[in-house]
Amino acid sequence: MSTLPNEQLPLQPQPEHDAAADVSQTGKPSHTGGALLWLRDLALSAVASVLIITFLYQPVRVEGTSMLPRLEDHDRLFINKFVYEFSSVQRGDVVVFHYPLNPEKSYIKRVIAVPGDRLWIDHGQVWINGKPLRENYVPLQYRDNRSMAEMIVPAGDYFMMGDHRSISSDSREFGPVERKLIYGKAVFVYWPARDAGVVH
Repeated sequence: MSTLPNEQLPLQPQPEHDAAADVSQTGKPSHTGGALLWLRDLALSAVASVLIITFLYQPVRVEGTSMLPRLEDHDRLFINKFVYEFSSVQRGDVVVFHYPLNPEKSYIKRVIAVPGDRLWIDHGQVWINGKPLRENYVPLQYRDNRSMAEMIVPAGDYFMMGDHRSISSDSREFGPVERKLIYGKAVFVYWPARDAGVVH
């Protein structure tokens, strides 16, 4: 998955501002001073935006169709890189993680079960702690009939599945994913415009 470069320009020191310089001898605002203030505010806003994107959010590109219908091949989205520093990974979150069998690759999947959950799958129906999991994000045409024996998700691990169940390679094949491999939560698709919106 490709990401935008994390480069930024250094913030140049700003000269001390003399409020009296914005007012002419007639007492009217100076157009030059107002223009400089506007440019300064614009520059500060641009730098703040770069810092937010660089350190809080990371742009990524989806490769593949395992998260259809919400995420399509080549969709571009922002992931929040720090949300899990302050909150726990929740069932239902769409997350990006290093592929356990090859950490150089990244996968995007949905969290289906969290540490301590008792999980099994019966002909495509996921059961969590004795109750069927309601999955409105998986349309009927994307379901499958696979089953999986009961397991307890180990401490510190998360069970991941793609929304397009019939084609997804996920924890049913490579097992639960360690917390340390999860590095972001998908939050917003920004391209293409027809797909733009919050990721649920």
